[in-house]
Formats: sequence, structure tokens, C-alpha cells
Amino acid sequence: MADIRPFRGVRYDQSVIGNPASVICSPYDIITPPMRHELYQVSEYNFVRLEDGWGSPEDTVADSKYTRSAATLEQWLAQGVLKADEVPAIYLHDHYFMYQGLEYRRRGIIARIRLEEPGEMVVRRHEGTLAEPKDDRLSLLWALQANTSPILALFEDRQQQVTSLLAAQEKVEPEISGITAGGERHQVRAITEAVVIDRLNHSLANRALYIADGHHRYESALIYRQQREACSPSVSGDEMFNFVMMTLVDFTDPGLIVLPPHRLIRGVSRTRLSGLMAGLEAFFSVEALPLATTGVWQQVDRFLGMGTDEVKLVMFGQDSQHLYLLKLSDPAAASRMMPYFHSELYKRLAVSVVDHVVLEELLGLGGAADEAVGYCYDKADAVQRVLDREYQLAFMISPIPATVVKAIADAGDRMPRKSTYFYPKAPAGLVFNRLV
Repeated sequence: MADIRPFRGVRYDQSVIGNPASVICSPYDIITPPMRHELYQVSEYNFVRLEDGWGSPEDTVADSKYTRSAATLEQWLAQGVLKADEVPAIYLHDHYFMYQGLEYRRRGIIARIRLEEPGEMVVRRHEGTLAEPKDDRLSLLWALQANTSPILALFEDRQQQVTSLLAAQEKVEPEISGITAGGERHQVRAITEAVVIDRLNHSLANRALYIADGHHRYESALIYRQQREACSPSVSGDEMFNFVMMTLVDFTDPGLIVLPPHRLIRGVSRTRLSGLMAGLEAFFSVEALPLATTGVWQQVDRFLGMGTDEVKLVMFGQDSQHLYLLKLSDPAAASRMMPYFHSELYKRLAVSVVDHVVLEELLGLGGAADEAVGYCYDKADAVQRVLDREYQLAFMISPIPATVVKAIADAGDRMPRKSTYFYPKAPAGLVFNRLV
């Protein structure tokens, strides 16, 4: 059973920081060095200093990005820049954003969730993780003893009980309002009424939670709990390190947008490139589509969206004039290219075929994939980056529905890393959870 609890959220004092839009930032995993530099300049109180501050090759254990973030946190708490709410709350977060010319609202509740091991199937995961990002988040946990950005998790609200409860909270005055940054708006309400919190907990208690975004943060929190338990003479199970901050969103929320991470490839030898088309033709039927075709992207969308039981990809880079529409013609052969322990559903995913058949087998990337593969969420941008010679090839895929994410997690399987992108990322700095 999911254990969902309120917490005393730590928030900025808007009378100190001025424009609240100047202090929030993206979560660590999409912060680039230029973005970090810009965020540092926007405000002396920008949350990037806690979420993902500057590191240096000269950093030591005693003076590192983590110790500097910890010192900044303590300074801001002492100065009143950040304050903890007096009363524990579950926070209702309405995230407004534009996508393809339309405005959406994604509604979530931010709460403390008890950490659960994978075998308990209470908190379910769908993507693999890497050691380096987990080590980074673990180091930050030890330094700050805080969850700085929420994990995004999904739940099923079959009878719309949670939706009804949250709709009734719209009359509550927002604690945070009017934050507009990058075309996005945020409203945060604190739900403190014990009866409402109990009803939310009761409605969610028998639901599995599915991690949509934040797998590295969740696994780091599990490791942190284990290490804290090992350092503690006795534990009750209710210590703060037994919980992690999450934003919970209904699977059917109209603002739940899942984008496909298209693959961008570089570092491939000429020999591999020259033999690629012949290799592809052993697995796929191949059709050339001139890039200059009128309505080319509408044709690509129709191709990727038709025949949901078929695996389809679009490749660019073999030449500068054509997109190549690839339809898997030999699923059995593709399946044999994948580790035996994966489910049949996993083996039928386009992202699995790209990673195992194309990247590993045909292009021979294997262990070099981390350096050779980039990700992009816009097809036209992917093509342009190949034309600009930043990459050699682009492989475009269709988005994976949230229902498939659930099915993979229910099967106890994991998709390839970077299989889904839940758009947009929830920002860091609206409210966070201290573990002390």
C-alpha cells in the first residue's frame, strides 16, 4: 500500500526574492552549462545553486558543488530567503503550459511518499538507470539532506475520487501564484485540512504508483535510506529518510503529455555507415521520402501513428535529401537481438528495436552509446542537427503511451533508458522537502 503523507514544505519568501519566476529552475537532468550560467545571472537566489550548482575540476571532498550547495541552503534559511511552512501540507500544483499552440494544465499533488523496494510493487518503475546520475543525486542528498525536486509518478483514479477532492480545493487561496517562466504558469495550494488529507490518503492507499520521471532520484533515495539506517543505532521506520518527495498525477490527466526522445547518432565509422542500408533492409522494409515533399512532417506523423502493432522508425542522414521510412518486417529476428529476459512487450517497442538492433548490432555502438547518442524531442530539429553536422544520423520514433508505460512496469520490466519524456518537466524551487 502506498503511504502518502503531508510535509512542512520549504518555500521562498516572495517579499525577499522579488519576482518568483526568477528563482525557479529546471530539474538537474536537463540543466546544461549555458543554462546554468544564465540561471546564475537571473537572480542571486536562483534555485539552481541548490539543485545543480557549478562544479570544478579543482573540487575536493571539503569544497565541492555539494558542500557549496549545502552552505547556500543554510545561509538562505538563516536569512529568511527560504522558510518552512508551519503546518504540514500536501501541495496541489497546477502546471499550465503550451504545446502545439494549445494551453494545457497538468494537475498534481506534491507529498511525501514512503520509499518501497522494487519487489514490493508499490512504487513501480519503467526505465533503466545509470550509476553516475545516481551518485550525483546521492551526494546531494547527503550534503543537503533534502529532496530538491519532486519525482513525477502516476496513479489510476478509476472512480475520479482524487480528481473530485482536488477540484474542491480550488477555492483555497494559492500560496504560490503568478509564476510565469518560459511560457509556463504555476499555482500551488497548500492542503492542510486533516479530513481532506485523510481522504486523499485513503483514495490512493490501494493504488500502485508508477514513476514517470525521476528514476535516478528514486533509486538514490533508496540508497540514502539504506546508508542512513546503517549509520543509525535504531530506526522506527518513520524517519524522514524513509520518504521521498513526489508529484502524483492521474494517468488520465489531460495535461499528461509524453514525447518521444528521438535518437541522434555520431562517432560511427565510415565502414559502418556504408553498410547501414543493407543491414536495415535485412530487418525492415525501407521507403524513401524526399525531405522537400510538401507536408513532409504530416506524412511522417501519419506513418509513425498508423498500425500501432507495427514497429516503425524514420531515419535521416544516409543522404541530405531523403527521410527513410522503416517498417520492421522481421520481428522474430529483431527479438533475437535483445536480451532474453525482457518481456515480449519490451521487444515490440520501437525504442527497443532502435537501441538493440540499430545502435548496438548494426552500428556497433554498444558500450560507447553514452558518448555517441544524443536525444531530441522535435523531428525537424533532429534533422537540422544532422544537416549542421553535429550528428551523423537521426532515428525518429513515435511516443510511447502512458498505458504502455504502466504495462511495462506491471510486468516488472524496464524500457531502455530515455524512452519517454513527460513534457514539460516540473520545475525545482516551488517547494521542497527537508529530511531533517
